[in-house]
Amino acid sequence: MTQPSPPAQPSRGPTDHEVRAQIVDAATEYFTRYGYEKTTVSDLAKEIGFSKAYIYKFFDSKQAIGEVICANRLAAINAAVNEAVAEVSSATEKFRRFFKTLVASGSQLFFQDRKLYDIAAVAAATPWPSVRGYEERIRQLLSDILRQGRETGEFERKTPLDETVNAIFLVMKPYFNPLQLQYNLDSAEEATTQLASLVLRSLSP
Repeated sequence: MTQPSPPAQPSRGPTDHEVRAQIVDAATEYFTRYGYEKTTVSDLAKEIGFSKAYIYKFFDSKQAIGEVICANRLAAINAAVNEAVAEVSSATEKFRRFFKTLVASGSQLFFQDRKLYDIAAVAAATPWPSVRGYEERIRQLLSDILRQGRETGEFERKTPLDETVNAIFLVMKPYFNPLQLQYNLDSAEEATTQLASLVLRSLSP
């Protein structure tokens, strides 16, 4: 007796994650060529070969796509900073590397392609959630370094920690915020070295 053949399995299409990644990759390339501000969702749909309605199934706006691109780049900066800080043990050297790597990585990622800078500028001006999260991670790492320095006796302990963190954050911001960094880019390397030394002197016990 012939056994019935099992039903054919439906061919598996791309997952939602794969489609989202495809849209983000295509958008990144398109923004690189034409800029974020000048691109519409219709432009992206035509470039990718999707309908505009299909893109809206995964992203509710152009900004939502830009958010992912921005978040990816900020995550790369965070990874570079964390790696640089982890390589040294003293809080003093951690701070120097923290500041230097933050500015160097930001300069490279934000300014290696002027078209993609559009996204960074728009994100910082609003600011987008990805930028607010990025700045919060900077504050947290700065707080961790200062707390370590106080515990090891490298830094003074009299000033409230949150006040110290906020003051140093404001000193650093012109060199990691893309809207401000564009005006400080030529002197950023020298300035960050000098400012790091100034901050560290103010932290001496």
